[in-house]
Amino acid sequence: MQLIKMLAALMLLPFTLLSQPAPVLSLDNILQHIEVNNPLLQSYGLKAEALKENASGATAWMPPMVGAGTFMTPYPFRKVMDPRDRGSLMIRAEQEIPNRSRQRAQQELLASQANLQLAEKNITLNNYKAEARRLYYSWLIIRQQIGVLKENERIMATLKKIEEVRYPYNRSELSSIYKITARIEQNRNALRTQEAEISRIMSVLNGFMNRPANQLFTVDTSYTPQLRPVTADTTFLNSARGDLLKIDANIRTMQLNIRSLQLEKKPAFSVQFDHMQSLNRMMPSAFSIMGMLTIPIAPWSARSYQSGIRSMKLNIEAMEKEKAAVLSEARGTLYGIESQLQSVQDRIRSLEKTIIPAMQKSFDASFLSYQENKAQADITIEAWEALNMLQLDLLNEKLKLYQMIAEYEKEIYR
Repeated sequence: MQLIKMLAALMLLPFTLLSQPAPVLSLDNILQHIEVNNPLLQSYGLKAEALKENASGATAWMPPMVGAGTFMTPYPFRKVMDPRDRGSLMIRAEQEIPNRSRQRAQQELLASQANLQLAEKNITLNNYKAEARRLYYSWLIIRQQIGVLKENERIMATLKKIEEVRYPYNRSELSSIYKITARIEQNRNALRTQEAEISRIMSVLNGFMNRPANQLFTVDTSYTPQLRPVTADTTFLNSARGDLLKIDANIRTMQLNIRSLQLEKKPAFSVQFDHMQSLNRMMPSAFSIMGMLTIPIAPWSARSYQSGIRSMKLNIEAMEKEKAAVLSEARGTLYGIESQLQSVQDRIRSLEKTIIPAMQKSFDASFLSYQENKAQADITIEAWEALNMLQLDLLNEKLKLYQMIAEYEKEIYR
């Protein structure tokens, strides 16, 4: 008996799982999943780590060079007049001794390139977050639109039933029944379109979070996006915007590159040791040790790093101009979005407080007259459709508002 119960429970398990409601993910949950799990963002982190590892090897020395050969050995078939002229076998070892300050400057330059990857990661993350907000806000509005469409179907179904009851008594027209039937089916098509859009949004967000595209979840319908205005001054934008941080990282890298090039004028050293083993046993072994240094201040070699320094300084100046232009454009864009947001909020307030309540009263009066058989169905349908259209217009205005909020937040951290 116990075995039968266990088998029955196992058979019902898939149906139990399917019947469970989809988990609710808040917008913050989704943004956190994107930041941690998105493969593209992870790749930027790995590239930054790779550059840091590359920088750690910048202070290494060049490998020593070892060679072997002959020294002052006569050509074959030449008569040697004196045994001392037979030459020697030679072993040579050479080691370059790098300039320590030049190595440290190169190490800092390579390490700074990791900051460029991290700045690029922040820009990509902001783009993902902005798109995720837009999709999440669209999903919220679609859920409300579905509620309006379902209410629309309920009203139309009620009118159809009333018309079907009145038709045998010649109190309604057959054309009205057909018209309402068409409106109901048209409404169902709109519902199918909205449900398909929810599936698309869910798949895209799952992709952002690196989850299976068909993994079910739903949004928090109690959430209402709110605008958080910021003081769009230079200090705040410099610390918040990813593109400005990237420009700063680029400028820092170029400054380190200039420092590295300036240190090119410092000499590098090398040591060479030669050991000669004479081919004449009567001759002693000999050695040679030599220290060498480069002379980078020579005019024919100095031009290379001097022109590089001038080029970098011009690039830094250009980036400073670009940064000033970005700051000016960002402030203008943020102020413009705030102005547009105020206009949309005024339209929403007008629809919610005045227009829709007045149209609701108009429909209620028309529907009451219809129920009392004092008005035709067409008039009631027109009154309801006018109200329904305004309700959908309100949701469209809210969608505009939410998308502007998403764009505002994107512009802050772009």
